[in-house]
Amino acid sequence: MVMTSIHKKSIVIDGLVISNFTRDVFEDMKAGGITAANCTCCVWENFEQTALNVAKWKKLFHDHADIITQVHTVADIQKAKSDGKVGIILGWQNSSGYGDHLEAVRLFADLGIRIVQVAYNTANSVACGCYETKDGGLTDFGRELIAEMNAVGVLVDLSHVGWKSTQDVVSWSKKPVAITHCAPAGLKNHPRNKTDEQLKLVADAGGFIGVTMFPAFLARGPESGVEDYVEAIEYVINLIGEEQVGVGTDSTQGHDAEFFRWITHDKGYGRKLVGFGDVLELRDFERLGKFPNLTAAMEKRGWAARRIERVLGQNWISLLKQVWPA
Repeated sequence: MVMTSIHKKSIVIDGLVISNFTRDVFEDMKAGGITAANCTCCVWENFEQTALNVAKWKKLFHDHADIITQVHTVADIQKAKSDGKVGIILGWQNSSGYGDHLEAVRLFADLGIRIVQVAYNTANSVACGCYETKDGGLTDFGRELIAEMNAVGVLVDLSHVGWKSTQDVVSWSKKPVAITHCAPAGLKNHPRNKTDEQLKLVADAGGFIGVTMFPAFLARGPESGVEDYVEAIEYVINLIGEEQVGVGTDSTQGHDAEFFRWITHDKGYGRKLVGFGDVLELRDFERLGKFPNLTAAMEKRGWAARRIERVLGQNWISLLKQVWPA
């Protein structure tokens, strides 16, 4: 693995990491040249459980202050780059952490929760996920929640969200939204992948697409390597342009089988929603420390330096400037 000059100088932002966050993972993120990452601290949890997860993160920030730093603003990302630390953006993959408390949006935003997905795979009180049999769309409470997220400056994520709910959120939100981690259905038909129509809908409203490296969602499945990941990113670029596309690896580094059982069942214990197979890691990008291999593959494919810098992080910066408070 060689870290190229483009990778070294770039702001590198990973739009979704759901790893088992330990010192080893933080050191690997730093070794991979990651400037900042959206790190999941809510999937199925309720208000109290999520608050405890955030409390654990606050201890991690204290215990590993030499290598990680919490991100609240775009300026914090830029400072993380200059300081040589890994910026941690706390994010959720489900709005269940708010419970039914609209005022909790501001509370958690003050604690650093700046990216929130409205639903994870199935239905909640806000919207429906992509594995729900019938997508009823954004609820009335959901409209209030989106409005509060817009007002406070929390990025709305639609990665695991159903099609009708996605349409409703895009039309209702007053600020750009994101699909932080997905792959194009145009390369592989999968319930978690997004069709050209869905990708264009978000992009045409000024939104953002982060492309995932998860092998199950890529064209060659378990045979996929980093070159297949670049192909998926390029597919989305060719569809919506290079200014609204970035990286959202969906890295699950360090997790065991019990974790995957939990995330693949409704609410963590109900019906099984999806199976990923035995291969969960992308060849040549098996861990976050191998992030430079992605940049090298982009260069090998003949991408211009400007495109690489945009996809690695500058497009993320442009989006967050529109949504987050200064």
